[in-house]
Amino acid sequence: MHEWALAEAILTTAAQIAEMEQLREVTQVTIRLGELQNAELGTLKFAINEIKSDLFKNAKFRFFRAKAELKCRVCGNCWQFKKEKLDDVTIEAIHFVPEVAHTFIKCPKCGSPDFEIVSGRGIWFDSIQGVK
Repeated sequence: MHEWALAEAILTTAAQIAEMEQLREVTQVTIRLGELQNAELGTLKFAINEIKSDLFKNAKFRFFRAKAELKCRVCGNCWQFKKEKLDDVTIEAIHFVPEVAHTFIKCPKCGSPDFEIVSGRGIWFDSIQGVK
């Protein structure tokens, strides 16, 4: 499961930021998950709790989803991704390799598979709070 790798990356990056900010203890980490990342939140939270270091022993991890917005490179149409329109096999493929979205998703206006992902892909930190 890639959630364990994501958890490790989140904790490593948060620890690096905490070190730069000279935090002795992290109290809260707020993370935004792109919808196309399609990480299973329960598994991700469990993984973080299992592998977190003492730096995060009392930290609360808050997660928010970032909706996926796509823009057609052919006609310029922008639209929000609706994963409910995809079957489970397709969602699973996008879950592991978000770039394959181009194979399964087409512009609703012109039908082109040539689009850019404007938002909703990846994972990023909104904030990290702690004690100096």
